[in-house]
Amino acid sequence: MTAAIAFEPPMDEWTTDDLDELPPDGRRRELIDGVLIVSPSPSNVHQIIAGRLMTALEATCPPEFDVTLGVEIRVSRRRSLTPDVMVVNYDAAVQRPSRFSPYDVALAVEVMSPSSMTMDRVTKPALYAQAGIPFYWRIETHSGILAYAYRLDPVAEVYRHIGDFDEFIEVDGPWAIKIPIAPLAPRYF
Repeated sequence: MTAAIAFEPPMDEWTTDDLDELPPDGRRRELIDGVLIVSPSPSNVHQIIAGRLMTALEATCPPEFDVTLGVEIRVSRRRSLTPDVMVVNYDAAVQRPSRFSPYDVALAVEVMSPSSMTMDRVTKPALYAQAGIPFYWRIETHSGILAYAYRLDPVAEVYRHIGDFDEFIEVDGPWAIKIPIAPLAPRYF
């Protein structure tokens, strides 16, 4: 037998306290300035790419970092974001493995889906930059796998483009990384 879980939405705006009261049902919920954003379940292609990227990053990850999938970044009481893949400070991963502060995060990665184009190209990079996250990558799959890498300009609080990659993701931060792109794709892609 299934029981409905009653939850009364807030009268004015959502906060991270409200997120904490929601049932753990596997849905990805994010807050942007008090507005609740619920994303559809990711596709198989999306999840394979995110998982393989995490594995590739872990292969060369220095001990001061940790790599994780889909963990929340609590920016403020009114803002909470969940990147597909991220690199965080190792000590923070040990102390608070269920959510991170922006200053714990070195790299946020979004694997773009058709339903997340504006969020991944415009909204999330702006919010991650404003939160001070040093690196942002966007992985697109509309015509093969393409990776776009950005580094934070901390004075302007915007990301500066550092490269487009279709064979290897090759960057110098948060550490010297060289990842072949072809193995990230599902076998049937």
